[in-house]
Amino acid sequence: METELKIPVPDLGSVRESLVRRSATRVHPMAREINILLDSDGGRLQKTGSILRLRTYGGQHILTFKGPVKYHGNIKERPEHEVTCEDAGRLLEIFEHLGFSVAARYEKDRETWLLGGMAVVLDHTPMGDFVEIEGPPEALADTAASLNLDHEQAVRGSYLSLWSEYRKSHQGTDLPADMVFPE
Repeated sequence: METELKIPVPDLGSVRESLVRRSATRVHPMAREINILLDSDGGRLQKTGSILRLRTYGGQHILTFKGPVKYHGNIKERPEHEVTCEDAGRLLEIFEHLGFSVAARYEKDRETWLLGGMAVVLDHTPMGDFVEIEGPPEALADTAASLNLDHEQAVRGSYLSLWSEYRKSHQGTDLPADMVFPE
C-alpha cells in the first residue's frame, strides 16, 4: 500500500539543505524520469481509478499497477504493485498486443532521499516543484515538519490531474496535453 503526501514548494534547494542537515541519505541524484501510462481503447483503467505505468528512471524500467485512490485528509493511499523489466520497448509491444496503448506521458526530474525510513523525493516538473513523502501514514506529517514543510499544504491528485488544472489556469499559453519538458 502506497501512502504519501505531495507538497508543492517554491524551491527544492531549501528542502535539499534540510535533508542534508538531518543526515538523510541520497539514494539517487537528480535525473529525468519518463512515465508512460497505458490503458485500453475504452479507458477501462481510468474509469476504475487505476493506472498502469511504465517508468524509466535511473537506467531502470519499472512497470507499476496502482489501484483506486483513497484520501485520508491530504494523505493519498492506494494499492501499488511494481516489477522491473529489462526491455521497455518490448514490454510496450506486448501490451499493445493485449489491447493497451499509450494514454498519456509525463516527465519530471527526480532526486530520491531516505530519511528515517521515509522516502523523500524532490520533483522538478514543467509546472513547478514538489516534494513527495512516502511511508507509514502516522509519520508523514512529522517528516514534513522536520523538513520545514506544512503537511496541510499537500495537494490531492496525480501529476497528470494537476497538469490538467495548470493548463486550464494558463490558457493562452502553448502547453502540450502531456506534462513534458519543452525540447
